[in-house]
Amino acid sequence: MSNETRTVIIGAGHNGLVCAAYLAKAGRDVLVVEASNRVGGAAITREFAPGFRVSACAHLSYLLDASISRELGLAEQGLKTARADLRTVALDSNGNHLVLHGGQVQSGALMEQDRAALRDYQARMLRFARVLGKQHNRRPPRLLGGDRSELIAAAALGLDIRRLGREPMREFLRIAGINIFDVLEETFESSLLKGALAFDAVLGTNLAPRSNNSVLALLHRLSGQAIGVSGGLSLPEGGMGAVSEALAKAASANGATVRTGSAVARILLEGDRVSGVELESGEQVAASTVISNADPARTLLQLLGARHLETGFVHRIRHLRTKGMAAKLHLALDALPSFAGLQPDLAGERLVVAPDLVYLEHAFDHAKYGECSPAPALEITIPSIHDRSLAPAGKHVLSAIVQYAPYDLRASTDAARAKLLEATLTVLERYAPGLRRQVVASELLLPIDIEREFRITGGHWHHGELALDQMLMLRPVPGAAQYAMPVNGLYLCGAGCHPGGGVMGSAGKNAAQAVLRQERAA
Repeated sequence: MSNETRTVIIGAGHNGLVCAAYLAKAGRDVLVVEASNRVGGAAITREFAPGFRVSACAHLSYLLDASISRELGLAEQGLKTARADLRTVALDSNGNHLVLHGGQVQSGALMEQDRAALRDYQARMLRFARVLGKQHNRRPPRLLGGDRSELIAAAALGLDIRRLGREPMREFLRIAGINIFDVLEETFESSLLKGALAFDAVLGTNLAPRSNNSVLALLHRLSGQAIGVSGGLSLPEGGMGAVSEALAKAASANGATVRTGSAVARILLEGDRVSGVELESGEQVAASTVISNADPARTLLQLLGARHLETGFVHRIRHLRTKGMAAKLHLALDALPSFAGLQPDLAGERLVVAPDLVYLEHAFDHAKYGECSPAPALEITIPSIHDRSLAPAGKHVLSAIVQYAPYDLRASTDAARAKLLEATLTVLERYAPGLRRQVVASELLLPIDIEREFRITGGHWHHGELALDQMLMLRPVPGAAQYAMPVNGLYLCGAGCHPGGGVMGSAGKNAAQAVLRQERAA
């Protein structure tokens, strides 16, 4: 079995579709095989109750690379924005909410000292995040060895840091690997402001404000904004699935073939190189190149098999930190909820429940012992305010990320799910009295549910924790950071690669370039 020209991409998540589009555009014969009956991976829009549709996992767009959108013509493929540049509302149980946008406090009581400090903080963090943002579409350099191009790549990263200037560079190196708690404590007085800012550093991660690497996670989140991704925090029209559908159309328009309902059972080998894939149906698809949008652990340990890899490499893959810590809540509501003390026109913004640093730390404490938080922190959106296609007339959908819900046996049972749902509704009711009576239907996805539905090991959206030892030239592990795996013809293109998670598409584009580069060198 052989096909010297075909490339098979496993998974039609956004990175797989981006990779397919660029390879097809370059003239490659590309087939994308997707286990689900729809494209998008974790970036899909689906109905969870009759008439109510929601972005099932990812629910906000803020990292999608502008060059990818332009080069693949996503606007021409129908991608539209229902609402761009959402403000963040830090909810206060007493109704003294803070409305934050672009480093400014648009409303809410805050001392002038903190207002000025926030402007400086935002500018500083965006400047540091720009260093990461510049790496998005670059292949990370090898740690050891390599040719002149590797030295140039390493020098480019060092130069980006050096260009910050002497004092900013020292500050960047001081805080990049430490915890956000210390940074905020030395900068601000307001507890509510510190809670909201810290939440952005731990959202979707296995970190608390006092955890090292939380500053780095924040910089990753800000990296899109820092390099000018248009729209800020945005709600795509039709939900996040609309992004994936536009990417699928772009891939098809460039000549790629996308097959849904085609789960891969294993990656096939002939000697020391890939020869294709075998589907769960038993069908074998020949290919000279296989690119996996699945997470590294699933790709290498399950689809390929550890026996085909060197022992030390397998050890590193098995020790990737991939356990998710966030749940996703969907509520179908028969009316628009009213948040105490919040102007009605602000209900459609990004609402955050993280009243202070101690609240976040206490929420994390339970998760450390395998229990869901009894008082979780929340990121809330009501996308149906801006996109009426998501709910019946007069009704609404509420989508919330619930932090913290660990991937652990004790936190992955039906009883744990019911307990976390009750705790989350209790928190919501505290800020939006009467919301419980408006709930028509609910769905709560724990990390184990995310693992099952989206085939993500550990239910971690980023396919692996964002930390110094799992980023840049160390992502996913040393020896596999340049998309090519230690098996000839096998590549990764998902969030487990550089530059990491979030709907940005850069990993897919970079993987396509790595394949084409290898093809030219052969």
